[in-house]
Amino acid sequence: MALDKAILEALAPRATPYKVTDSKGLYLLIQPNGGRYWRFRYRWAGKQNTLSCGVYPEVALDEARSRRDAFRTMLSQDVNPSDQAKTERAEISDERARQESAMRFMLDNDGALYFRLGSRRLTLTPAETNHLRAFLDATRGLNHEVPPCL
Repeated sequence: MALDKAILEALAPRATPYKVTDSKGLYLLIQPNGGRYWRFRYRWAGKQNTLSCGVYPEVALDEARSRRDAFRTMLSQDVNPSDQAKTERAEISDERARQESAMRFMLDNDGALYFRLGSRRLTLTPAETNHLRAFLDATRGLNHEVPPCL
């Protein structure tokens, strides 16, 4: 049975999670707390798999169906949609890490320096930033060779 907006609005949570199917592997999982999650069920290499298609109502029925169709297209091209989704998430994570590493040091308009070391963040006032600059400029030309131990 194909779902429509009236059916989706009438669904109420129950004591246990339950599924309401749409078509071609797409279904809506309704949780006891009222959460509604679009899922796509498919078989790959002889095993049943499930992929998320979003959360209802943020992802409407038409959007969930288009995501399902995209997954089915991948399957027809012998591409596992789960592997593709993992690859995309890894690329997004790598890009986010690259952007965060690029933003490790920031200087605001007042001259205050903000920097991050791992998960710790440190903020210097404009005066402290100027002292740090002076220190770095003064030590830049020093010879840092350590004499050998005898």
